Amino acid sequence: MPTPLPSPPLSDPTAVPVGSDSRPAHLLRLWLLMAGSCLPILGAVLISPVLPRIQDHYAHVPGANALVPLVLTVPALALAILAPVAGLVVDRLGRKRLLVAATLAYGVLGTAPLWLESLAAILVSRVLVGIAEAAIMTCCTTLIGDYYSGRQREKYLALQTMCASASATAFFVVGGAAGSAGWRAPFWIYAVSLLLAPAMAAFLPRPAGDGSATASAAVARERRPFPFRPLATTCALTVFGAMVFYSVPVELPYLLDDLGVKTTGVIGLATALASAATVAGAVLFTRLRNGGEPYLPLVFTLCAAGFAVMCLASGPVLLVAGAVVNCVGTGLLLPSLLTRAMSRLDYADRGRGTGLWTAAFFGGEFACPLLLLALEAAVGTLAAAVGVLAAAVACVALGLLLSRRRAVGSAAA
Repeated sequence: MPTPLPSPPLSDPTAVPVGSDSRPAHLLRLWLLMAGSCLPILGAVLISPVLPRIQDHYAHVPGANALVPLVLTVPALALAILAPVAGLVVDRLGRKRLLVAATLAYGVLGTAPLWLESLAAILVSRVLVGIAEAAIMTCCTTLIGDYYSGRQREKYLALQTMCASASATAFFVVGGAAGSAGWRAPFWIYAVSLLLAPAMAAFLPRPAGDGSATASAAVARERRPFPFRPLATTCALTVFGAMVFYSVPVELPYLLDDLGVKTTGVIGLATALASAATVAGAVLFTRLRNGGEPYLPLVFTLCAAGFAVMCLASGPVLLVAGAVVNCVGTGLLLPSLLTRAMSRLDYADRGRGTGLWTAAFFGGEFACPLLLLALEAAVGTLAAAVGVLAAAVACVALGLLLSRRRAVGSAAA
């Protein structure tokens, strides 16, 4: 691993001076960024409860068994593929303008299944939703990097994780409740972005480097190379970290089912406890000094320990306890990886860098169930597959620890 680059100074000249805002303006700006960051999560979980009903509706369509699940997962794949493109556009055209346009598009495209009849047309609309999500997520994360610096930046990146984790549980419940009115009903909720877009246009300030400084940012890009090498290590780690992050939400219901827990209410409660642990981990991150990067070996160790308990669990209580331990770790993991990426980016590169990081994270999300299916096929059971993942996470933790010790030794020499 390359020696980590130094963190940017606390007084980032591109950040909007927070002290110049009134408290209500600051809170509104923060709320809009957090709400925008939750929109891609909404797309990932909102319609999950109604997938069986969509399956029934399109049972006559050849290949529906394979195509209907793509209605849920294809936006994440599109987001992973196109987030780097969105990052490039962000750096060239400006953050706020793209965010407002993408949020409007998200509302129009997200509600399209309300009137589309063809399953193929719905799938196309979902791909386009993923493109809008790529722009929204990249813009929101980039704007947090633009508006804030130092400890405030770390705090609000952790808050972004907390909001995303909490909203996942809330959207699952809302989607299930709305689904009682028919499988199309949850798609109405996408219209909330049509209210967010005008508020973003009116109340999000233009970053100091946006607009008038676009030309100078372009010159800066031409004069020095993009920091691919240090960011590549972080992105590779993020792909793996995303698979760790999503393993419990994706596989916990199946593991509980294997242990004889069939009641959906109990499974829902267990999933909610795991989600709450992720939020707790993100809260704990805000208490760490020097950001989360120095603690990454410990964070991965915590995740590995949770997986190991889940693998060895003989009953649901121990299984959920292991999931909670793991999710405290993943709550620390996501903001740690994101602040690590941000510390390597100047203003002129921040959109592209954030786009690459976002692609890495959602690419890991998409690959997570595929990896666990492959491991399960190789070792025989899902619990054993989780054990293999625990060993892999422990190896990554050890590698990070040794790499950090070598870097500290080199610096001391």
